[in-house]
Amino acid sequence: MRNIKLTISYDGASFHGWQYQPGIPTIQGAINQVARKITQEKVVVHGASRTDRGVHALGQVAHFKTQSALSPQEFQRGLNALLPPSIRIVAAEEMGQDFHARWSAQGKTYRYRIYRGHVLPPFEYGRALHYPWPLDEQRMAEAARLFEGEHDFSAFAASSGSEEDDLDRSVLRVILSSEIVRESSGEEIAYVVRGRSFLRYMVRKIIGTLMEVGKGRLTAEDIVQLFESRDRSRAGPTVPPDGLYLVSLEYPDPTDSLARMTLRRAKL
Repeated sequence: MRNIKLTISYDGASFHGWQYQPGIPTIQGAINQVARKITQEKVVVHGASRTDRGVHALGQVAHFKTQSALSPQEFQRGLNALLPPSIRIVAAEEMGQDFHARWSAQGKTYRYRIYRGHVLPPFEYGRALHYPWPLDEQRMAEAARLFEGEHDFSAFAASSGSEEDDLDRSVLRVILSSEIVRESSGEEIAYVVRGRSFLRYMVRKIIGTLMEVGKGRLTAEDIVQLFESRDRSRAGPTVPPDGLYLVSLEYPDPTDSLARMTLRRAKL
C-alpha cells in the first residue's frame, strides 16, 4: 500500500465542515468520493483537522492509502479535475507508511480575519467577520499574549454535549504564539494563533473574548481569572466561522530522520 499526502485549500462556506456526514456536503465526503472514483478502491481520506462548518483552509493536510500506481502529480491533477472549484489540491506527495496527517502533526496555525472598514466588500462576504465599530486594538494585542504557554482552556472550549465526557477530556493545551496583527490594507486586523492542538471552538471563543477586551467589557486581568474559573459563561461569545482559516500544519522534517538514521548506521 502507498501512502499519499495531500495539501488542500478550500472555501468552507458551502460545506458542513470537514468530517464526512451521510447525505450532507462535507470536504472529506467530497474528496473521498472523487478519490474512490480515481482509484476504484474504497479509500478513506484522513484529515489533520476537523474544521467546522463554514471554516476555510489554506493548508489543510490529509492522507490516504492506495494500491494505485498513479503518481502523486497524477492524483493531484485527477482530483482537481473532478472536485468542485471550492476545493483545490495544492500539493500531493508520497510518504512513508508511518505518516498520519493528524497524529504526525506537531503544530497548527489558524488565522481569523476581522474587517474593520465601514462597508464589507461583497467578495469578502462569508470570508471575514465585519466589525466596523470601535475596538481598542492595542489592548486586544496585549491580551492576546496572555494565551501563550500551557493553560487549562475549559473556559474557551465548547461543551462536548456530555457532562461525563467533559470531565474526562483533557483541556490542557499549549499555545506557541498568539497575536493581533494589522493587515497592510489598513482595513483589516487578524488574530493569528499557533499551537500544538486546539479544542472545539477554542479559537473562535478566544477571539470573541479578545473582542470583548477591545470593546472595554473585559480586561487582561479578567482573562487570567477565566483560566482559573474554567467558566465558559464568563468568556466572550463564540464568533462566527466566516473569518477562520486553517493556515498550515507542521510535521517533523523527514530529512532530519534520514540524517539521524544514516548517522546511527555509520557509528555501527
